[in-house]
Amino acid sequence: MSQQQTPSTLIRGGTLVTADGEQRGDLLIVGEAIAAVGPALEAPAGAQVIDAGGAYVMPGGIDPHTHMELPFMGTVASEDFFTGTSAAAAGGTTMCIDFVIPSPGQRILEAYETWRGWAEKAACDYSFHVAITWWDQSVREDMGTLARERGVNSFKHFMAYKNAIMCDDETLVNSFLRCQELGALPTLHAENGELVYVLQQKIYDAGFRGPEGHPLSRPPEVEGEAANRAIRIAEVLGVPVYIVHTSCEDALGAITRARLEGQQVFGEVLAQHLVIDDSVYRNPDWDAAAHFVMSPPFRSKEHQEALWRGLQAGMLQTTATDHCCFCTPQKRAGREDFRKIPNGTGGVEDRMAVLWHHGVRSGKLTPSQFVAATSTNAARIFNVHPKKGALVPGADADVVVWDPSLSRTISAKTHHQNIDFNIYEGMEVVGNPVHTFSRGAHVYDRGQLRTVRGAGRYVDRPCDAPFWSAQRLRNGQPRPGPVPRG
Repeated sequence: MSQQQTPSTLIRGGTLVTADGEQRGDLLIVGEAIAAVGPALEAPAGAQVIDAGGAYVMPGGIDPHTHMELPFMGTVASEDFFTGTSAAAAGGTTMCIDFVIPSPGQRILEAYETWRGWAEKAACDYSFHVAITWWDQSVREDMGTLARERGVNSFKHFMAYKNAIMCDDETLVNSFLRCQELGALPTLHAENGELVYVLQQKIYDAGFRGPEGHPLSRPPEVEGEAANRAIRIAEVLGVPVYIVHTSCEDALGAITRARLEGQQVFGEVLAQHLVIDDSVYRNPDWDAAAHFVMSPPFRSKEHQEALWRGLQAGMLQTTATDHCCFCTPQKRAGREDFRKIPNGTGGVEDRMAVLWHHGVRSGKLTPSQFVAATSTNAARIFNVHPKKGALVPGADADVVVWDPSLSRTISAKTHHQNIDFNIYEGMEVVGNPVHTFSRGAHVYDRGQLRTVRGAGRYVDRPCDAPFWSAQRLRNGQPRPGPVPRG
């Protein structure tokens, strides 16, 4: 299904912001693409004209870490691909990279086709990381098919969730080597699953049964150890690596050390880990505390400060949400045992506003750094730039018009996410989108959501010459493995 769209749109008089800088000018959209960028552009006959005076015009956001309608912990995430990508558009995000997570023993190509079917209802563009949850020759073969024929250039590895989807070191090594052969990027959920498993039992036996037991069983050290181990394995094998949802100074330290030594390591931070601390787990209201159960858990303010410094310094390159929604009745599955509370929080609609308010308005980030962290860096790392994450002629017209003075109070009563609570409930954010365009379609217009079910497109992410591989070549280093063509 195609979205209803005006033939052309001229966004006039805004401040155009990219990862490289700012300039005043106009932006012309014709069909699905950006047709021109520059001063005093003429509006074609019949074009919609949007006055962006006083506003910023930026590339649409890219959330590189979401989980729509994920089967997990005995239930299924409440957000599907239509409601989730629609909520994303309302917040200025025009592309999500979701996750295919095969069951252990399941053909990963079969799981990929299942997820592709679920995603056909998406309202905005999407792509997939594919998780490696087990290993045999079929996994190796399917990774090749996905990389060469399905546009998958990243494979996810869970170092947590023992007796479910956790990778042991043997699987990590085999998969990392296959990624090297394919020119693909391994991504990691870094928590020591063996330690978490033991600590969960110890904490439960000590009488901590409620949500407060969750962070106690997953202290920063278990994340730091796993991040360092994954990075060291990647170092030995000569493979780049991407660490998802970095939540603590321990993991950030491992990333920083490796990057300063010249290793190809990328780090992702969640918007919520930058602004919410671990005091939420001490709320006497069980439901309110359980809403924040996710992994890794929220940390103390000292870790938040370190994460901001890591983002400012470029040690963390991308911001995401790990959007994985479970409503209050679903969370209550762990009413008597915190280990059974489905892990996940929302936020795909609020990521950009939260980062603008707490990052740009506070002086921590410039508008260009904001664009890099919310869009362009992900586009470069996952090899969809400059079609995505850029304001250049020929790029997809994924564009957001951003009013830096527009105030909004975040609430479950007004959000578009399919979940009955919001982890940012009551937070006022100044700086919000007023218009969002997805491949030229006007999907969000001054508070009115205009998405169309099934209008989203699957985005191929080829392994050929991704950003990190090109960086290695520019630095005079060999490519980390043969890159398939065709």
